Order: sequence, then structure tokens, then C-alpha cells
Amino acid sequence: MVANYREGNNVIMVDVKATVSKEEWEMRVDLAAFYRTIPYFGWDDLIFTHISAKVPGTEDHFLINPYGFLFEEITASNLVKVDLNGKIISETNNFINPAGFTIHSAIHEAREDAHCIVHLHSNDGVAVASLKDGLLPLSQTGMLVRSQIAYHDYEGVALFDEEKERLVNDLGENKLMILRNHGTLAMGTNVAEAFTNIYFLEKACTYQVRAMAGSLEFNQPSDEAIETTRQQGQAREMAAALLWPAVRRKMESLDPVSYTHLTLPTKA
Repeated sequence: MVANYREGNNVIMVDVKATVSKEEWEMRVDLAAFYRTIPYFGWDDLIFTHISAKVPGTEDHFLINPYGFLFEEITASNLVKVDLNGKIISETNNFINPAGFTIHSAIHEAREDAHCIVHLHSNDGVAVASLKDGLLPLSQTGMLVRSQIAYHDYEGVALFDEEKERLVNDLGENKLMILRNHGTLAMGTNVAEAFTNIYFLEKACTYQVRAMAGSLEFNQPSDEAIETTRQQGQAREMAAALLWPAVRRKMESLDPVSYTHLTLPTKA
């Protein structure tokens, strides 16, 4: 539960759990667990990409990863608290990914229901994002989420505030997005929903990439079957309520201590 930061030549030890609310600490643990799932499923891109979560009880503070850390190094204590203007609230020498701040701050500010946002550069997600037609109705999983996916055209690395408005407008009321030539994005009203949304999106991308790798003709479902599956995919709350606790148990079985408590030294 201790984080380190430097003050001059001194290393200051901070018991993060003791300095935040019970609700914030629980969110930190949940978010750190989410980070640990990404390399487990093979969706990580070293130190790049990001997951954020709104700090409970605040309107403009959210938690995000310190830039320069692998996702398996993220802990409840070393997550960085930042406001919508980019000011770091945490006692830390770490900093955050500027592109990550642009994307996450835009959505957190615009969407009250965006309590957790995840953006990835997975192999299959980027592959599908590079296709003109995006996600196709090839798999059941793809048909469950396809109609709920927004698309945002590639503008370069997301470093400029001018892109925020276009990103938010393209997202609309959706909770899933494919950033063309870039990657995937999902959000939720909590960590459980955001994880469930990105899981379905990433699995759909993987199924499509594997199907397209073959030379045989695709089996095309009927329009009626596609529509039925679309309707069935409208509500994933029950799936999220069951799925996330199971995933948390898996993460805890792999590493029962580190992500919930200890942290690595901050970058000097």
C-alpha cells in the first residue's frame, strides 16, 4: 500500500491507502486488476495504451497508469490521479501518457456514464481497425456488439485538444469504438462493464482475423439471425456482473498480493 516519490535526494514513502477514501482505494484495486488482465489475454502493447477510472465522489478526477510501466507492474498504489486539465493530483514523480490523457479526458468530461475507459493496441484489434469495413458479422460475438461500435478516423497520434470534440462526437452514445488504423476502445459505468465490453470487442476482432486468414468462403448468417443477435447483445449487465468477479478471482490466483498492495519504486 506504499508508494514512493522523490523530494530532492530523499525518497518519500506514502501509504496511499491511508490518504484516499475507502471508495477510491476500492476503485484503485479494481482498476489495477483490470490492468493485469491485459497482458494475461495478450492485448498489451508494452508501456503504451491505457485504462482509466473516475475517482468516486469527484466530478473531474480520474486514475490512469504511470507512463513507462508495463501493465503487469501497475498496482493500486502507483496509479496516477489527474484532473481534466491534466494536473496530477497524486504525490508522485511519475507522469502520464499525453495521448492517453487526450483520449480519456475527452470522454470523461463529455460522458457522465464513462466511469471506466480502456484503449488498446492489440494485434487483432489494430488489424480490424485497419480494414475499410471494420468489424464484420462473421461470429456470434461480432454480431452481439457490431451495431454498438462507433468509428473514429485516424488523425495521427492523439496529442492535440482539437481532436477531442471529433472523438466525442464520433463516439456518440455508444460504449464501443474502433479507432481506425489505431486500435479499440470501450467504456462502462464501472470496471466490470468496461472489461466486458472490451473483452467482447477484442474476441470478435480475433475471430474475424482468424477467419480471414483462411482461403475458404465465409458462411454468411441470415439478416434475421444478425438482427436477432444484435437485439440479444443490447444488455450485457448480467454478463458483466458474473464475468468480472470470475476474472478478479483469476487475477488473484495468479498474483494474490502485488497489484492490490505493493508498488515498484517510481521512476527517478
